[in-house]
Amino acid sequence: MPEIHEARRARLATLVAARGAEAALITRLVNVRYLTGLASSNAALLVRADGSAVLATDGRYAGTAARVCPDLECVIDRAAAGVLAGRARGRLAFEAHDVTVEARDALAAEPDAPELVPLGRAVEELRMVKDEEEIVLLAEACAITDRAFDAVLPALRPGVTEREIAIALDRAMVDLGADRPAFATIVASGPNGAIPHHVPSGRAIERGDLVTMDFGALRDGYHADMTRTVAVGEAGAWEREIYELVAAAQAAGLTAARPEAVTKEVDAASRGVIQEAGHGEDFPHGLGHGVGLEIHEAPLMGYDKTGKLMDRVPITVEPGVYVAGRGGVRIEDTLVVRADGPELLTKTTKDLLVI
Repeated sequence: MPEIHEARRARLATLVAARGAEAALITRLVNVRYLTGLASSNAALLVRADGSAVLATDGRYAGTAARVCPDLECVIDRAAAGVLAGRARGRLAFEAHDVTVEARDALAAEPDAPELVPLGRAVEELRMVKDEEEIVLLAEACAITDRAFDAVLPALRPGVTEREIAIALDRAMVDLGADRPAFATIVASGPNGAIPHHVPSGRAIERGDLVTMDFGALRDGYHADMTRTVAVGEAGAWEREIYELVAAAQAAGLTAARPEAVTKEVDAASRGVIQEAGHGEDFPHGLGHGVGLEIHEAPLMGYDKTGKLMDRVPITVEPGVYVAGRGGVRIEDTLVVRADGPELLTKTTKDLLVI
């Protein structure tokens, strides 16, 4: 998709010019991928204010770069960032959040080194609003995630361990077309469900447990993220109570997730439901986050976060209640913010399933 990447670089070039720089040196690999299509472990990109650009990578990726980025001049050199910085003149904006102090000092020490100025998170800001082509890829990743849940659900029974369920989910996602899991799958049963980021263990699932599964597929670089909590064998009154509470909180968050909504107010819409029920202290994390080429990206939604949502911004909405020593519930969807309401990309039922 060279035209898409060229358009993205043009938007960045406008920002570079507005910052009074002659060029920007992009070193974050995920940002290089966004602007060129090249996925690699060693690459850098020089984007000039006039819109022209030069890519640098090493010999391992020369063939891939020629195929993926046929419109770009490509320099083959292991010292990718240094080579491109040497081509810059005047003020060079760089990704200060990615470049180490040592690397910055090395760039500044080169003969005829340009003046280095911070670029800020300009590319990350561009990445927040997705192209429709990106949303299609996210939808594919989410569809695989939905199908993997359906495939593994029959395996949830007493005696099966958390780790076995996590492995089954990972295998199902790959079998269904994922490149790999989007992140380390979480399976938390019984009292372990009170730990939001529990690492799947050898604990055997028991009758009466709530089991929380947080997982997602990676497809062509785009990440899905979904959480569902189910009951095994039976669901007690307290389990149904907190499940219904979390479901109501998630519904409130989904309703609030609209263009121009302030992110902390979206968080507050969901968090308030939980606080009013007396479980405010049992919801210790933010409501959600952006998702795309990274599993966690801007915008972040929490009580202390700033920013606004915009049309075509994919986010997660994932409230939870975690009762120490007993268990927990989290319900999470990946969705796209739209003017006429959220477009859910994860479509698995949110009714309490008793397996």
